[in-house]
Amino acid sequence: MKRIVTIGTFDGLHRGHHEVIRTLLAEADRRGLTPTVMTFDRHPLETVAPERAPRLLSGIERRDKLLQEAGVEVVRLEFTDELRQISAKEWMTRLAHNYGAEAIVIGYDNTFGSDGADLTIADFRRLGEETGVEIIEAPAIPGCSSSAARRAIAAGDTSSAQKILGRPFCVSGRVEHGRGIGRTIGVPTVNLSTDPRQLLPLEGVYAATVAAPDGEFLAVVNIGRAPTLTDGTSLALEAHLLDFDGDLYGKTIEVKFGPRLRDEMKFPSVEALKLRIAADIEAARKKLALPRPKP
Repeated sequence: MKRIVTIGTFDGLHRGHHEVIRTLLAEADRRGLTPTVMTFDRHPLETVAPERAPRLLSGIERRDKLLQEAGVEVVRLEFTDELRQISAKEWMTRLAHNYGAEAIVIGYDNTFGSDGADLTIADFRRLGEETGVEIIEAPAIPGCSSSAARRAIAAGDTSSAQKILGRPFCVSGRVEHGRGIGRTIGVPTVNLSTDPRQLLPLEGVYAATVAAPDGEFLAVVNIGRAPTLTDGTSLALEAHLLDFDGDLYGKTIEVKFGPRLRDEMKFPSVEALKLRIAADIEAARKKLALPRPKP
């Protein structure tokens, strides 16, 4: 099988990544090659410098699913110490010999190989000529990077993150038994267990939609420590699904973040908290333009 390849972490699969994939698919169609993404089982910094490894914008499984939905073959490699030491030229040689790669697409800020950070696009093209692999540079999408998306999400700016990603920022996980306090005040929530490597937005209250096995529901999501109801030591991601009556324990759901509504705060009473939650629900309906259910 003859391939055209691109290499990278593709964390978050943002608009810049999609331009690389678009170029990959267009060139694959023109040349009659299989479009292939070579990616990794972790962020490279988890191996190279764990103390500097960023939280992930998307889980590995979700990233691969998004890539496959884009129409490419995904080859996930284990990022080992041996792999990190491979030079750009050796990458090209291996891709040509082991995977039948005839061309490699590179994003405007994307490099590969132990020496890749010090190479220009002209250097990559020269090495490509030496190894018989053509190097193709994808167009740039200014301002679209995984780092920029992480900064926006960490600041709670989910609207800016959505512009970078080209879709709402999502967090998926398994519903587990939480503190159970929400149900006692008439606002039941689901508690989401996420990958510890997963980046979460800034603590606070967000409008969101939740994709569950039974459909998609508007939700108010709190990322925080519930200081009104607890001692405030445990961080949790809890979602109150509107117009939903069911059991999600043990099931995997996906939270799609809309606008941030407010900071988390400590209220003087449970009644004050309930009044504010009711206001949050109305704000979420308005922000996401979903009507109230008919009585």
